[in-house]
Amino acid sequence: MAASKDAKSNASKMHRRSRTGCYTCRLRRKKCDEGKPGCKACTHLGVSCVYKRPMWWSNTAKRAEQKEMVKERIKLTQTAKKTKDASTPPPSLCKTDTFSDSKPSSRTPSVCTPYAQEVNFTQVSPEGYFALPQPEALMSHPPYPVLSPYEVDIKTERQIFINDVPTRRDSTISTFSTFQPPPMGSSCHGFAPESWVQQDYYEMQQESFTEEPVNFDFFDLPHGKTTPNHETVIEVDEVDKPLLNHFIQKVSKLIFPILDANQHSSTRSDIILPALETNKSYLHCCLSVSGLHKKSTEDAPSEKIDEHILRHRYAAISELCAALNEDKNHAQILEATLGMIFFQCSVGRATDSIPDIPWHQHFQAAADLVDRLELPTTVVGAMQCGDVSRPPFNMALTAWIDILGSTMLGRYPRFADTYRDLNIGKGSAGLSELMGCDDKIMFLISEISCLEAHKLEGMDDLVLCDYVKILGHSIGYCEPGPGAVKSAFSGTGAIKPKQLSINVTAAFMYAARIYLCSLVPGFRLDDHNVTSLVNAFCSVMEYIPAGPEGHDRSLVWPLLVVGSVSLSTSPFRSMFEERCTRLGEAANFGSFGRVRELFMDVWLLVDSEAAMGSYQNVSWRDVMRQKEWDFLLI
Repeated sequence: MAASKDAKSNASKMHRRSRTGCYTCRLRRKKCDEGKPGCKACTHLGVSCVYKRPMWWSNTAKRAEQKEMVKERIKLTQTAKKTKDASTPPPSLCKTDTFSDSKPSSRTPSVCTPYAQEVNFTQVSPEGYFALPQPEALMSHPPYPVLSPYEVDIKTERQIFINDVPTRRDSTISTFSTFQPPPMGSSCHGFAPESWVQQDYYEMQQESFTEEPVNFDFFDLPHGKTTPNHETVIEVDEVDKPLLNHFIQKVSKLIFPILDANQHSSTRSDIILPALETNKSYLHCCLSVSGLHKKSTEDAPSEKIDEHILRHRYAAISELCAALNEDKNHAQILEATLGMIFFQCSVGRATDSIPDIPWHQHFQAAADLVDRLELPTTVVGAMQCGDVSRPPFNMALTAWIDILGSTMLGRYPRFADTYRDLNIGKGSAGLSELMGCDDKIMFLISEISCLEAHKLEGMDDLVLCDYVKILGHSIGYCEPGPGAVKSAFSGTGAIKPKQLSINVTAAFMYAARIYLCSLVPGFRLDDHNVTSLVNAFCSVMEYIPAGPEGHDRSLVWPLLVVGSVSLSTSPFRSMFEERCTRLGEAANFGSFGRVRELFMDVWLLVDSEAAMGSYQNVSWRDVMRQKEWDFLLI
């Protein structure tokens, strides 16, 4: 009797999974995008996509037979694709390796090597990469202060359904403290009482906003999402409450602006606050970042702020070391380590000289954790199964840092093989949703970075030019069509996330072309093709929101690449200064402020060379070395 009930329960769950998806996806228990005449999953796997109820659906035995037939068909399709890829492989510029000892790789041969020797995970310790001397000024502070509860946020959500179809989602976040109540009439996000919810509702009526549904569960987060009525409790010492307040109210909204646009500002409540509550190392990392931002934007006593910054940096490292020594909580360690790398890009000035571990040493440990957690296997495996939903959030952030960070150092991306596999299989790592640039362009930037590393190792010029031509054609396939780049604002003034992503992708695409062209021997800044690309980039920037609430700080890398090749007569310089003016004080800190400082030295060299009739490229990387800067400019 119990077995019969379980069978009925399982059957009921299967039928409730999807009422409108194709029956093949229902059979495979996979999410269906309901594409017509065939959904993407079935088309990709080469299986029959059926929307009309088939005869075998109501028969358990027939359904099991059909499932086995579909599995066999998928195996045959994947085998055929691998055979085809092996017979006509696209040129590879990245290293090849297996994800694990037990799973052989089907990748094509390659001639590259990784940009850094693999670090034995068990050897990462305070005596190794995490070694950070404890400052003498902090010896009087206990390593773990007395903790007291500090209430931060309450989030409530309400969703309206019409005929079982979600049409509207209301989300309210209240920020308060038991010690300091919020000012009356204020909003935790700084929005007017008519928040984005009302804007979205009217857009749905006027502009068919339902074509851009918000997927609040797009990423697979390293921690569980809080329930709607969950009260976040973050424990900090009394002296650190101003830093926590400052981080939540001022810094958190700077970190993932594109993701906030896609998720309607839910990243703070869904990603940052849960991590602050459960991950001590992450909390100390954020408090040190808050101190850096406070130091850059307020007239706070420098010595006192520096003391807090160093104290929390040391506490974060100590927590990480303890977890590493215990060989547990790998996802939390990775989350905190990525925060130490990425959050620094939003705060601080180029002149800050507080001791810190270089970002690429942090990343080396983070990459080992990514391998340990088998995140590359997860995203590639999901692509091969036709299931591209819920990519790991930490893998997406790792990929962003890895790809653009490799261009900072002139080295191979650590996971270049993974990006190439995803590019060939038309997979996604979630980069578009996270940072705004389409995955295909980012994967091609990874290939260009590999090509530059080969060039620095002495690749033959003729071979180099062949690869440049091939990659140039590949970028051409990603060119936005006529009229694709346009205003990212709706009639009500709200951001349209998909259009914003198209515009941001176009900016990265032109920067990628310039980056690729700069590898060609004899590259000149006054070449017509180069100046045309710079002009095209400036045109795209007209459609990307500027100012404190804009997205300039999400475009640091393309601004760096394009700005470094702009001449004094180029429209880029006037465009950049105008956007700096609109950005205000925020243009002076974070990666954007560092690039602005870097341009002063680069343009001085460019202009002096041009005055003598020389238009050879000036390496911004060389200028950074001369200034002893070791920044991640993304």
